[in-house]
Amino acid sequence: MKLKFGTVEENVVTREEFPLDKAKEILKDEVIAVLGYGVQGPGQALNLKDNGFNVIVGQRKDSKTWEKAVADGWVPGETLFDLEEACEKGTILQFLLSDAGQISLWPTVKKHLTPGKALYFSHGFGITYKDQTGIIPPADVDVILVAPKGSGTSLRRMFVEGRGLNSSYAIYQDATGKAKDRVVALGIGVGSGYLFETDFYREVTSDLTGERGTLMGAIQGIFAAQYEVLRANGHTPSEAFNETVEELTQSLMPLVAENGMDWMYANCSTTAQRGALDWWKPFRDATKPVFEELYNSVKTGKEAAKSIESNSKPDYRVKLEEELKELRESEMWQAGAVVRKLRPENN
Repeated sequence: MKLKFGTVEENVVTREEFPLDKAKEILKDEVIAVLGYGVQGPGQALNLKDNGFNVIVGQRKDSKTWEKAVADGWVPGETLFDLEEACEKGTILQFLLSDAGQISLWPTVKKHLTPGKALYFSHGFGITYKDQTGIIPPADVDVILVAPKGSGTSLRRMFVEGRGLNSSYAIYQDATGKAKDRVVALGIGVGSGYLFETDFYREVTSDLTGERGTLMGAIQGIFAAQYEVLRANGHTPSEAFNETVEELTQSLMPLVAENGMDWMYANCSTTAQRGALDWWKPFRDATKPVFEELYNSVKTGKEAAKSIESNSKPDYRVKLEEELKELRESEMWQAGAVVRKLRPENN
């Protein structure tokens, strides 16, 4: 169906117009091979299985994620295989390895992309930056994308709760004439609340900007800046954390999610309303140049090059752990660990 978002009309697919039974009928003869069991793999694979689709998992043997797959109920030799065997068995290959992992495994996957199969992504990275990744699919397969707007953990949690995470969908190549049905059926199958149309380029540029911006990078930077100013002016760690993070995540963001920012403002004190209305534009004006710089870095491929270079190094995970440790052991997030323990539901 077509829906207006503000003044812009977009294509949207809902569960009402494309029910699960229809999705299962479309994919009844397909073998969905989920390649990779790291971030998106578990949530998508388990949701598809619970929804009644024919799913297998491909993962490197003797790895922690292989053991995680076994613990989640995937059976070696029946529904769990090494990556190459899963590529051979699958008619739809869900390429859910990390971007660096996709580059490494691409020669194996490409070898098993026989005519009529579908290559599925949850990120436009590999295709959009093909000059850097080398991922160029053969012309006789469908190339499609379903990108849940959140982590695989959130996708699974919301599915178990009977809810759904919104997803975008895209078709890069329709070799069989069935790409639209396949991609929408898979989007419903993985547990999407609704699906909105995009393309591979727009998905990856918005995604990389969002991850580095308001979803992760910018929000951590803003948290740190406010926390440090409060601490420097004599506020205790618990007070600084509660005013910076806890109130936002536990009280205000649920109100925004429920009915929007204007509704959240309307349900706060008049003093809070006045201050928020006075200060949001200065914050926008201060940060917009940073977002413009960020988007240009994404658009020109600089962010992709950085990711490929760093994530392909053999000591990547060691350095990642060092950087995460810096966050984890900062006073702000140490205070956060104590605050979370004190939440009523944890006592």
